[in-house]
Parts: sequence; C-alpha cells; structure tokens
Amino acid sequence: MAEPAREHLPEQDPGKSLLADFTLRESSLSEREQQMLALERQWWKYAGAKEQAIRDLFDLSATHYYQLLNALIDREDALAHDPMLVKRLRRLRTSRHRARTARRLGSDA
Repeated sequence: MAEPAREHLPEQDPGKSLLADFTLRESSLSEREQQMLALERQWWKYAGAKEQAIRDLFDLSATHYYQLLNALIDREDALAHDPMLVKRLRRLRTSRHRARTARRLGSDA
C-alpha cells in the first residue's frame, strides 16, 4: 500500500521523513506535543495538505488537533521549548480572533 498523502507533504529531501529534523529535547512536553510543534514549523504547499498530515501523523481530526494545539501554546513549557514558534502561533491566533470579532461587530478593526 502506498504511503498516505505523500503528495501533499511539503517538499524536502527524499531521504528525510516529515519530522526528521525534529529531535526530542529535555522537556516536560510529551513526544506527541513536541511533534505537534514540529509539524507547525512546516510550510505547506497545497491546500488541505496539513490537514491530511494531521490525520496521518496523529490520527486526529483537524478540529481536535487545533483544540489541543491552542491549549499547548498557552503553556509556559511550550514557550520554553520553542519561543519563536509559540509566539508566532499566539500572534496568529490573536489576529484571527480580532478579525472574527471585527466581522461580528461590523467594523474594520
């Protein structure tokens, strides 16, 4: 059987797996949580590719994955593990929240 969703994964060296550059660090984060952060470091070329990778790697729906990710990026140990990534994810979340609020209120805030 062919590997699922390989055509949707970001371009990389053929000999490397999606999370090959990921190394477990001494951390209070679980291996799965560290893998989630590693996945968030990836850039996606095709629409839907990230969601397919989430299903393939974690066996989660995208909705459940993002619920877990939002809880994860609020944790101080996640911030200590990868400060730049976690701060970027927090900024993006805040930006999306502000855009939703502005649409609900009918303003351009």
